[in-house]
Amino acid sequence: MSNIRITKQFSFETGHALYGYDGKCKNVHGHSYKLSVTVIGKPITDASNVKFGMVIDFSDLKKIVKEEIVDVFDHATVFNKNTPHIELANELKEREHHVILVDYQPTSENMVIDFSEKIKARLPKHIQLHSLKLQETETSFAEWYASDNQ
Repeated sequence: MSNIRITKQFSFETGHALYGYDGKCKNVHGHSYKLSVTVIGKPITDASNVKFGMVIDFSDLKKIVKEEIVDVFDHATVFNKNTPHIELANELKEREHHVILVDYQPTSENMVIDFSEKIKARLPKHIQLHSLKLQETETSFAEWYASDNQ
């Protein structure tokens, strides 16, 4: 049986700031992110299985990505906890804002690496994460490929 790639797309709104950056993105701002998640596997061949013919049920993939990424990052502000932005983050938390503290600079590049680890940990053993595409704007995106990270 052939390997087949399945892709599901998601969108969420997230704010961030890049500490120490020399451009506008040093300021707190947000993006309407689009995330494409592609997995690869063989379709189920057991005709008695309710998922017969599927690599993974789109709803199962959706559940994983929503729980690990979308529901966590949507309408949150992400800060690197190892920078002075921690003070701003703590003040926002005190005002009941949804703040996520990470141990990396919250660029699209680093976020897509983080997302890949979270998703891989939840996929069934017979399914592999093939790639992620995190689109920050209409013309800017970061991509992660399993084949580049072996």
